Amino acid sequence: MNFHEFSFTDKLLDGLDAMGFEKATPIQEQAIPLVLEGRDLIACAQTGTGKTAAYLLPILSKLTQTEGDKVRALIIAPTRELVQQIDQQVEGFAYFLGVSSIPVFGGGDGSAYEQQRRAFDTGADLVIATPGRLISHLISGTVDMSALEFLVLDEADRMLDMGFYEDIERIIQKLPTTRQTLLFSATMPPRIRDLAAKILKDPAQISLAISKPAANIVQQSYLAYDTQKTPLLQKILSSSDFQSALIFTSTKDKAKSLEKEMIRSGFEARAIHSDLDQKQREEVMLAFRNRQLKFLIGTDIVSRGIDVDGIELVVNYDVPPDPEDYIHRIGRTARAERNGIAITFISDKDGFKFKKIEELIEKEIPKFQVPASLGESPVLSTRPVGGGGRGGKGGGFKGKPKRRN
Repeated sequence: MNFHEFSFTDKLLDGLDAMGFEKATPIQEQAIPLVLEGRDLIACAQTGTGKTAAYLLPILSKLTQTEGDKVRALIIAPTRELVQQIDQQVEGFAYFLGVSSIPVFGGGDGSAYEQQRRAFDTGADLVIATPGRLISHLISGTVDMSALEFLVLDEADRMLDMGFYEDIERIIQKLPTTRQTLLFSATMPPRIRDLAAKILKDPAQISLAISKPAANIVQQSYLAYDTQKTPLLQKILSSSDFQSALIFTSTKDKAKSLEKEMIRSGFEARAIHSDLDQKQREEVMLAFRNRQLKFLIGTDIVSRGIDVDGIELVVNYDVPPDPEDYIHRIGRTARAERNGIAITFISDKDGFKFKKIEELIEKEIPKFQVPASLGESPVLSTRPVGGGGRGGKGGGFKGKPKRRN
């Protein structure tokens, strides 16, 4: 579907033409007409599907049809990085549309807050903000939301994962009730549906099918006890000259302890987690992006926020609890038609979870035993409870896992 088929203003169409926008993605085809109609919307779509433009373009088109001297659109996003990305997209259209935006996020030495306060005094059509910093401005009265027409929650599931549920509720209480609300999320757990029921009015619903992993990702797995995982990881990283690898753990504490073990063993590894302040997280990400850091360790909270080309290897140190998270994780490699490798470590308790992943992607992933120098691999059960153990019988996987030396 061509963008000229939507009921956009001429100014926006001129901007789209100049910036090379031609055909809409599936999420854009479905969402844009609903937003233009004024419907509230709950949309399930992954990162990389064009979801930002799916809400931003119709909102920009509507903003250009009327004038106002107060904030009329608010976009809430989980991280500073995403706020900046969205603001850059708005700036791209500002030349054609005359709209203005203010990115609002924490971090820095305090001068950023003062700059944001002065920007609010000047005025803007859109505010793109992280929840924590936005609450600070709302409480201090530096931003006036009385004329708000549009509210967008982007990557809502990630915001909840990061503990922003109560912050979002507090923000909503300070906004006009007569507004159009759009909620975008990569997954739809019960808490997201509960939130949607509270803040959306008779919403239209869009759910795009979860895409399968790219064909150019080589997927493998190892059957490994928890005590075997770190030495196995080190063997894998040492056996090939990987220049960039992303390692996912199930918890922040595990990421921190793995970082210490890897550094102690001489590997260039850093963990990114919520205990780091904003400046520290940015420094780690910049080093990883610029190839000054080879190995980055993190949790699922960071998986959808990492947009780095050239990642050669993704390692699931732990099997992700949600099968969809597996797709998000390994999708960080094999970008831009490059090849990539994804390796998952499956402990004796993870057989059932891993089976669910294989059912989702409709593919059986090759399973290998750990090298003989690390001992025996576990025998796994695909039943939900128990089964297996060192030398135990368990339900097992189809076929005998191969030994890799």
